[in-house]
Amino acid sequence: MGGISIWQLLIIAVIVVLLFGTKKLGSIGSDLDPNRLFELEQRISKQISLARKHHVSPEALPQYYQSLLEEQQQLDDQADSQETLALAVTKHHQQALEIARALHQQRQQYAEELAQLITDSMHALSMPHGQFTIDVKFDEHHLGADGADRIEFRVTTNPGQPMQPIAKVASGGELSRIALAIQVITARKMETPALIFDEVDVGISGPTAAVVGKLLRQLGESTQVMCVTHLPQVAGCGHQHYFVSKETDGAMTETHMQSLNKKARLQELARLLGGSEVTRNTLANAKELLAA
Repeated sequence: MGGISIWQLLIIAVIVVLLFGTKKLGSIGSDLDPNRLFELEQRISKQISLARKHHVSPEALPQYYQSLLEEQQQLDDQADSQETLALAVTKHHQQALEIARALHQQRQQYAEELAQLITDSMHALSMPHGQFTIDVKFDEHHLGADGADRIEFRVTTNPGQPMQPIAKVASGGELSRIALAIQVITARKMETPALIFDEVDVGISGPTAAVVGKLLRQLGESTQVMCVTHLPQVAGCGHQHYFVSKETDGAMTETHMQSLNKKARLQELARLLGGSEVTRNTLANAKELLAA
């Protein structure tokens, strides 16, 4: 071979192949539209950028895109569902308001009648100038399980005084008597397991005390009633009688409650009637109270 080695021949062959391939590639590249080539490069660049942004491989972009479409459909369905629910809420809200308005009309109708009954009872309970009213005001923003009314009890116990909320006007004893009047009137419609009256006899005596006692006994026919009283006319109307006392040893005070039998009750009523001394007359009066 004239001094040319086998390695030199191989190198020459490789160079020829490379030159031919480069020329071929150049001819292929010259056949492509530059604008099309730029467009392809831009698409590839955008795909790579999107893949990086969403933390997926370029090959996984179609699958990821499909998952986004499905998620969007779910959101659209949810929005439609929320709109349906909103329409249903609006519809039922209007229905509830209609029912509340009907309830309001009924309350207004009976409020005046009930207020007059309570006023009459107040007069019988030594509050001759008492007046009781029930204000029923409709407020659609107050709509709830009990309707949409704002109800306020107003009272006046003395002549010349304006009607005011009951909590701002009545004293403790007056509140107890008003509560007694309300409970007696509504006892047939309510199921209250127990009622406790304190100071219900404040400011009353004689015939009025007897009326209070009879009302308490009447109320006790339908529910359990406990009344703290110092009036024999009230105590004598009870089905049972308990004597409450306090003992103090200088450091501690203990309260005791003792159930009285018939004899002990008679003695206690006589004591309430006549003070600390029990006489034949007070015992006779006590017997009359129990027999009434």
